[in-house]
Amino acid sequence: MRLYTTDSLFAWERLEDAPALATCRQFLELLPDAPLLSALRAYRGKGRNDYPVAILWRVHLLRYLLRHVTMDACLAELARNPALRQLAGLAEGRKLPEAWNMSRFADVLGRPAHLALLQEMFQKLISRLGEAVADLGVHVAGDSAALSARPQRRAASTSLPQPDGARKEYTDDTGRVVRVVEWFGYKFHLLVDIRHEVALAWRITPASGADVTQIPALLAQAQGVLPAGRIQTLAYDLAADDGDTHRLLAQHHIKPLIENRSLWKEEPERLLPGHDASSNVVHDEAGTIYCYDKVSDPPVRHKMAYIGYEKSRGTLKYRCPARHEGGSCPSDSKCNGDCRYGKTLRVPCALDLRRFPPIPRATQEFERRYNGRTAVERVNARTKLFWGADDGNVTGAQRFHGHLASIMLVHAGFAHLLAMAPRREGKSLSPVRLSVIARRLQAAAQAAP
Repeated sequence: MRLYTTDSLFAWERLEDAPALATCRQFLELLPDAPLLSALRAYRGKGRNDYPVAILWRVHLLRYLLRHVTMDACLAELARNPALRQLAGLAEGRKLPEAWNMSRFADVLGRPAHLALLQEMFQKLISRLGEAVADLGVHVAGDSAALSARPQRRAASTSLPQPDGARKEYTDDTGRVVRVVEWFGYKFHLLVDIRHEVALAWRITPASGADVTQIPALLAQAQGVLPAGRIQTLAYDLAADDGDTHRLLAQHHIKPLIENRSLWKEEPERLLPGHDASSNVVHDEAGTIYCYDKVSDPPVRHKMAYIGYEKSRGTLKYRCPARHEGGSCPSDSKCNGDCRYGKTLRVPCALDLRRFPPIPRATQEFERRYNGRTAVERVNARTKLFWGADDGNVTGAQRFHGHLASIMLVHAGFAHLLAMAPRREGKSLSPVRLSVIARRLQAAAQAAP
C-alpha cells in the first residue's frame, strides 16, 4: 500500500485489490493468534497431522486477504505461486491441502470455543487502536445488515444462532410500502467509529432478530476495548428508539442520536409535563419545544430558540425566539414583561429520555452528527462486497460464524496496517515517515506476547 501524508489515518480507499506479499506477511505477523493455534492443536489431539493447523490457518486467512470468492480459487493461486506457498508455511515439495480439508477446518474454526478466541483476537487489535488513536470511538454509530446463507441439511447440534427467514418493508412519508426485502440467513449488527470507519463491536443473530435487543451487548463490547468514558455519542435509526435504550445510554453518560418512531396518531403536540392550559409552551413527538403567540387570532406557533444543554442540571435550555432572533411578537409583553433577556425555559431530560435527549433532534448538531451514521453503511459494504460476507454460499452455522469472524479479523488487521503504514510526502523518491500513532502501534505489537 502506498499512502501519503494527505491521506486520512484509515485510508480505506487505498486498500489494494490484490495485496502484495509484504502486506500479507505483515498482516499474518500482526495477529495475536497463539492462543487460537494452541486450542486448534488441542482439539485435533492425536489425530492425523498431514496438514498442521498453522498452515491451514494461514491458507484460510489468505483467501480473505487475496479476496478470492472461493477456497478453490485460493488453492489454485497457491499452486502456481511458490512465494505465496512459502508465506503459508508450505515447504518445497509439501502437498497443498485439498478443498475438503479447508472446508472441515472452517467447520472446526466455527466451534463456539474457537469463535470466542477469534473474538478475543479482534478485541485485542481494536484495543490497541483505541490506546493509540485518541479519538477512536468518541462518536459511534450502529446498524444492522442482512447476510444470506444456505440452510443446513441436517439438524444442527450447536448453540450458535441458526439462520432463518426475515422480511423488511420500507415505507414513504405517507406510510405506503414502497419496497420489500426478504432473505434467508442472518442479521449482522455493528457499532462503528463514525470518523475512522473502524468496527468496534459486532454480533450475529438470526435474520428475524430485533436490532434493539443487541445494543446492550454491542455497547458493552465496544466499551471493553476502548478507554473508560471514550464514547460520547451513539447514532442509531428509529429501530433503537425505546425507553430501555435511552435509559442505558443515560446511565453511561452517552448522548443518543436516535430518530424517534411516530406513535402519536391523533394529537400532533402536547403540553409539557407540569404545565396546564394557561401555559403557551408545547412540544411535539420528537421533543421540539414551541411557544404560542396567543394574542394573535388565530394563535401563531413559534419554535423556541435552543440555547444549550446544561450538564450540571441535566436540562435543556430554551429562550423566547423573538428576543433571541431580534424579532417582534405581539405576546412579547405578556410573556417577557420587564425581563430584558426574555422568557427562558428549562426542560429536564429526565421528564422523558426519548423525547428530550441532551442533543435535541431539531438542531443542526443533531443533523450533522446523525448524518455520520452513513459510516456504518460503508463498513457494511466492505464487509459484504469487498471481503465477501454476503455471497450466500456458506452452509451451516459453524462455517458461517467462522467465515464472518475471519472477515472481521481481517478488517481489524487492515485497520492496523493502514494506521501503521509509513506516509510519503510527495512523489516516489520523497521521504517516508512514520506517524506518532504508527510508532505507538508498532511498539504495542512488539510488546504483545
